[in-house]
Amino acid sequence: MEQYIVTGMSCAACQARVEKAVSKVPGVSSCAVSLLTNSMGVEGTAGSAEIIKAVTDAGYGARLKSAGSEKTQGASAASFSAEEEALRDTETPLLKKRLISSIVFLLILMYFSMGHMMWGWPIPAWFEGNHVAMGLLQMILAAIVMLINKKFFVSGFSSMLHGAPNMDSLVALGSGASFVYSTFALFLMTDAVVKGDDAAVMQYMHEFYFESAAMILTLITVGKMLEARSKGRTTDALKSLMKLAPQTAVVLRDGTEQTIPISEVKSGDIFVVHPGESIPVDGIVLEGSSAVNEAALTGESIPVDKAEGDTVSAATINQSGYLKCQASRVGEDTTLSQIIKMVSDAAATKAPIAKIADQVSGKFVPAVIGISIVTIVVWLLTGADFGYALARGISVLVISCPCALGLATPVAIMVGNGMGAKNGILFKTAVSLEETGRAQIVVLDKTGTITRGEPVVTELIPAEGVSEEELLSLAAALEQRSEHPLAKAVMQYCTERKTDPAGQVSDFSALPGNGLTAVVGGRKCYAGSLKFISSLCDMSSAMEEKAAELSGKGRTPLFFSSDGRVAGLIAVADTIKPESPEAIRQLKNLGIYVVMLTGDNARTAAAIGQEVGVSEVIAGVLPDGKEAVIRALHEKGRVIMVGDGINDAPSLTRADIGMAIGAGADVAIDAADVVLMKSRLTDVPAAIRLSRATLRNIHQNLFWAFFYNVLGIPLAAGCYVKLFGWTLNPMVGAAAMSLSSFFVVSNALRLNLFKIFDSAQDRPLKNAIMAGADGLPGGNGGEGVSQEAPSAENKDNENIKNNEHKENITMKKTITIEGMMCGHCEMAVKKALEAVENVASAEVSHEKGTAVVELSADVADEVLKKAVEDKDYTVKTIE
Repeated sequence: MEQYIVTGMSCAACQARVEKAVSKVPGVSSCAVSLLTNSMGVEGTAGSAEIIKAVTDAGYGARLKSAGSEKTQGASAASFSAEEEALRDTETPLLKKRLISSIVFLLILMYFSMGHMMWGWPIPAWFEGNHVAMGLLQMILAAIVMLINKKFFVSGFSSMLHGAPNMDSLVALGSGASFVYSTFALFLMTDAVVKGDDAAVMQYMHEFYFESAAMILTLITVGKMLEARSKGRTTDALKSLMKLAPQTAVVLRDGTEQTIPISEVKSGDIFVVHPGESIPVDGIVLEGSSAVNEAALTGESIPVDKAEGDTVSAATINQSGYLKCQASRVGEDTTLSQIIKMVSDAAATKAPIAKIADQVSGKFVPAVIGISIVTIVVWLLTGADFGYALARGISVLVISCPCALGLATPVAIMVGNGMGAKNGILFKTAVSLEETGRAQIVVLDKTGTITRGEPVVTELIPAEGVSEEELLSLAAALEQRSEHPLAKAVMQYCTERKTDPAGQVSDFSALPGNGLTAVVGGRKCYAGSLKFISSLCDMSSAMEEKAAELSGKGRTPLFFSSDGRVAGLIAVADTIKPESPEAIRQLKNLGIYVVMLTGDNARTAAAIGQEVGVSEVIAGVLPDGKEAVIRALHEKGRVIMVGDGINDAPSLTRADIGMAIGAGADVAIDAADVVLMKSRLTDVPAAIRLSRATLRNIHQNLFWAFFYNVLGIPLAAGCYVKLFGWTLNPMVGAAAMSLSSFFVVSNALRLNLFKIFDSAQDRPLKNAIMAGADGLPGGNGGEGVSQEAPSAENKDNENIKNNEHKENITMKKTITIEGMMCGHCEMAVKKALEAVENVASAEVSHEKGTAVVELSADVADEVLKKAVEDKDYTVKTIE
C-alpha cells in the first residue's frame, strides 16, 4: 500500500470526493481516505504522479508520505518524520487564533446589534437615531469576522466549483446569504431614509442578520477547534510509538565507541547499549547480560532477561547490564517500524461499516442545499415574508453536519487500534478490527499456542526405596550425552534442581528404538521406554499403572534402572501455558466455540484438550488438512485461527481472521490479520472484547450522526412550527452543528477507558454457536469434551484436498526407522522429510517405526536416509 498525505479536506464530503477521484485513475485497485489522519492509502499499479494529479484536479493537495522507491537505511526516520508531520495538530493553534479574533469583533457587533437594540445599552451619541450608521457598523464588523474566517468561503466555494460541495460550502452559503440579504436591507433602508419613511427604516432595521453571519462562523470555529483537539487525542497512541524511535546509536568502529545518527546504522554493525539507554535497532546479543524493559512494544511491564544469543528490539530499554550486540534489522525492518506501519496502515484502511456513512456523505451536502432552497420556496409560497423564509433556509444549511457521519467510524477505529497497540495487540487493518468481534468460532493451534512448544519434566516418581535426588542424579548421568529433545528436558530440570550426575560415565551407547545404556560409577544403568526397561528388570504393577495413567494424560514416561533394579520414572510433556485454561474459559463466556487443531496424535491431543476445556479437539491433521478444516468450519460461522508456526500460514490466511502469536514464525505473522505481541493466549479474548467495544462505539456514533440530522433538518426547516410552534434560530443551528462532530469524537475517546482484560462484563453474541451444536465437525462436542480424531466431515474435506493434488503424486515410499520413542520424535522426522524437495507429505509413526512419504517426483533413497539420520535416528530399510 502506498500512502499519501492529503491537504484541504474539511469534512466527509471532501473525503468521498478524493476517494472517487483517485478510484477513477487507471491502475488503482483500491483507495481509502482518512479524514482523521489526513492520509490516503492506495493499492494498484498507478504511478504517484497520476494519483497526485487526480487529487489536485479534485481541488485538494497531496504528496507521498515517504519516498518508498528510495528505500535506504534511513528510510525509517524519514517515514516517521512524514508520518509525524501528518499527525501533528497544526490546526488547533490556527483555529484558536481565528476564534479569539472572531470573538473580539463578534462581541462588539453583538453589543450594538442586540445589547443596544434589546436592552438599551449605551452607545456613542452620534449613533443615536442614526440607523444607517448602525447598519454600516454591523456590516463592517461582520465583514471583518468573515475575512478572519475566509477559509470557509475559499474551501466552500472552491469545492462547489469542482462540483463537490462540502461542509464548508454549507457554512459559506449560510453566512454569505445572511450577509448579502442584510446588506440588501441596508441599501433599502438608505432609500427609506431619503424618502423620510421612518416606519420602513425601523422595519429594515429588524431585517439585519449581520450578527447571524458572524455568529455562524464563530460558533462553527468553536466546534472545529474542539473537534481538532479531540481528533489529536485519537492519534496519541501512534504518536507515542513514533516518539519511541531512538535518534542515535553507539557503534564500535575501529575498537572505539562512536555515537552516530540512527539512519547510518547498517545491518551487521556492532553496537553497545549502556544501562538506562534505549536499544537503537533490532539485534542479537554478542556479549553481556541484562534485564530489558520491553513494555514499549509488548505492553508487558516485567523486564525480560537477555543474555548471549538472545534477540533485542529497537526502542526497548536496557535497565541493568552492559550489552554488546550485532544489528540484525535496521530502518524500516525493525520491530518498532513494523508496528508503526501496521497501526498507520490500519488507520489508512476502511472498515466495512464505514461504507454506509461514505455513501450517504457523498450525496449529503448537495441534498442539504436542495432542501434549503425548497424550504425557502415553500415558506414564500405559504405567504411568509422573505426574511423569515431565508432564516429557515439558512438554519437548514448550518444545522446539517456531514462531519459527524464522516468521523463516526474512523475516530473509533483509530482509538480502538491505538488501545490494542498499547496492549500488544496489533490489528493490521480496520477490517480486522471490525470483524474480530463478530467471530463465532476460534480455532487454536496446540504447540506453541496452547502449550509452550517445548518438552519439560512434569512428574518425578521414584521407585520404592529410591529418593528423588537419587533418581535425578542417575537421570543426569545417563541423559547428559543424549541429543534427544526429551533428554534435553530432563537435563534442564536437573540444572534447575542443581543435581549432579551420579558418578563417572563410561561405555555410553544409544539403543535405537529402546533407549540409552551406560556404566555409571561402576554400575550398569539403563534409560528408556516401559517395554525396554521391563525386559531388563522386574517392573511393579503400581509403576506400570502409573505409566499408563501418565500416557493417558499425554505425558511420555521415561524409565531408569540401575544394577537390574528399577529406579523410577520421569514423565516429560509439552506443558500447557499457565494462562491457556483461563483464556479458553473467557472465550467460551464470550459465546465462542473453541476448537483445538493439531497434527499431534489423538491421545495426547485429547488429554490436553480435556485439561484446558476446549469445545472440541481435531488431531492428526497435516498443514493442508488444517486449511481444509478451517474451510469446513467457515460454513458454520465466522472463524478466527490462532497459530504460531510456518505450518499455520495457510489456515491463518483461510480463516476470516488470522491471529499470530508474536513469538512465532515471521511467515505466520505475515499471513495473519492480527498479531499478539505478548504471545499470551488471554490476548485473544481481549482482542475480541476490544473489537466488540469499538463496534458498539461506531454504532453509537452512526446512530447519533443520523439521528441528529434526521431530527435537526426538519426542525430547522420549520416543519414543527404548525404542530408545536418550534422554530430554530440560525445561530442556534450553527452551535448545534459545531457540537455534533465534537460529540462523536468525544464518544470515541471513551474507548480509552475500556478495560480490555476485564471479563466481568462478557456477554455471548446473539448468534453464538454453543458447544454441542449440530452439524459442527466432531459430532456431539459437549462442554469440555475432546474429540479423539478428525470427524468424518473433516476427513472428507482432507480427502478432497488430497484428491486435488493426487495427480501430482508419482509414488510412495515406506521408510523403516529405529530410535523413535515418542510424539516429539515423530514430529522431528516428519519435519525433516517434508523439508526435502519433492516430498509432498510424510506420515510418521513411532509405534510402527515407519514413515510413509508421498513424492511429487522421484527422490533418491540416500537423500531420504540422510534427512532422517541427520536427526540422529537410524534408517533400516526404504521400500
